[in-house]
Amino acid sequence: MSPRLLSFLSDIETALSVADPAPQGGAWQSTRTVNNYLGLGRLYLSTRYNPERLEPLGAVQLQSHRLADGSVCLKAFLSWSGRPAETVHAIYDQPNLDWGVEARRLAAAWLDGQAQAAAYEPLAAAG
Repeated sequence: MSPRLLSFLSDIETALSVADPAPQGGAWQSTRTVNNYLGLGRLYLSTRYNPERLEPLGAVQLQSHRLADGSVCLKAFLSWSGRPAETVHAIYDQPNLDWGVEARRLAAAWLDGQAQAAAYEPLAAAG
C-alpha cells in the first residue's frame, strides 16, 4: 500500500533533521504542499539562520500514480538551489516495501546532492 503523500513528506523531513540537525549552521525550515486529487506533493527546504535570514536550499517533489498493472509508483524529483540539474527516483510499491527506509534513502540522496550543489560553480559565459 502506498503512503499518504503528506506522511511521506513528513518522514523525509524527519530523516533530514536526524541526518543533519543544523544545516549549514542554521535550522531547518520547510513548507509542504499536497494535492491528493492530483497525486502531487512538494517539500520546500530552507535554512533559517535568524529571524531575518532564510536561505532556500531546494525541494523534493512527489508524484504518485497507478501503473497499468494497478500498482502504485511514486516518483521523487530532488532539486537544489543554485544547481540546474535535478535527480529522479522511482519507488515501486512492493509487498515488503518499507516506506520509512525509502524516506531515509531519499533524504540521504537529497543531502548528497546538496553537498554537490554547494560545490557547484556555473561556468562564466564566454563572450
